[in-house]
Amino acid sequence: QIQLVESGGGLVQVGGSLRLNCEVFGRTFNRYRNTVGWFRQAPGKEREFVASIRWERGETAYVDSVKGRFTISRDNAKLTVDLQMNSLKPEDTATYFCATGRNVISPPISLEYDYWGQGTQVTVSS
Repeated sequence: QIQLVESGGGLVQVGGSLRLNCEVFGRTFNRYRNTVGWFRQAPGKEREFVASIRWERGETAYVDSVKGRFTISRDNAKLTVDLQMNSLKPEDTATYFCATGRNVISPPISLEYDYWGQGTQVTVSS
């Protein structure tokens, strides 16, 4: 079993920054095979891929709408994944979830992930 705990959400003005943190718990987390992703879901909308990182190689991927503004990174010692979000826009408002899966082929596909956190709310006010 793997547990994921997100933190760092909050209320921020347009153009501001937030740093989300995802802490991974569980012995079955495999540093050589697991990918960690961030997804978000706004009210009335489908869950959307935001960013991902393949743990072993550190290979990252982003949805086009956040490229150049968001950065995903991992801390191998702490077993955490951060999502640094800069230049925030009202359309970034959503609940943000981190998730992990083993042997993920296509990181933007939510079905590839087996474990999910409970989410953290990000609200960007204009």
